[in-house]
Amino acid sequence: MSNNELDLFKEMMADVAPIKQDTILIQQKYQVSEAQLARRLAAQTLANSNIDYLSLDHANMIKPDDMIEFKRDGVQLAVFKKMRQGKYDIHARLDLHKKTLSQARDEVLAFLKQAQRLDIRTVMIIHGKGEHANPPALMKSFVTTWLEQISDVLCFHSAMRQHGGTGALYVMIKKSAEKKQQTRDRHLNHRDA
Repeated sequence: MSNNELDLFKEMMADVAPIKQDTILIQQKYQVSEAQLARRLAAQTLANSNIDYLSLDHANMIKPDDMIEFKRDGVQLAVFKKMRQGKYDIHARLDLHKKTLSQARDEVLAFLKQAQRLDIRTVMIIHGKGEHANPPALMKSFVTTWLEQISDVLCFHSAMRQHGGTGALYVMIKKSAEKKQQTRDRHLNHRDA
């Protein structure tokens, strides 16, 4: 700003008085429920996960034939659609048939950790429909709830019919921090070359 512009600005603002206000009102558009707060607190990365955050006491109950879908903010719709259609190669599968909830919780977490370590991004978890369980779809409901709580799970969707339909899930997980760094380093080396 030149001196002439600054002088003109000062002249125009000479009779303006500052507003005297010592409080700021912030309006919240929505209230976060206690369940949402609990899920946020419980969201764990795979590397730092504590098995106790994945509850054996409560799950959002769903029906045996319900189609399941979940996508975190930031996941591109095209990526989610491709996963939903079963177009990504599945290099690892976990079958939870005949497992207790406690065994399933341990195995889901260990399976996802190992997949992330091995840089396997898309996996399948077979939970069954649970039509004959009491209550129905018990395992399916808990697996879905657990996956939502693990922040390294980017998205999941019920599998295509030929892969198990509503009795299985395609699951996409984040790259591990080490793999992300390796990718960055590789790209930096290409740029410097």
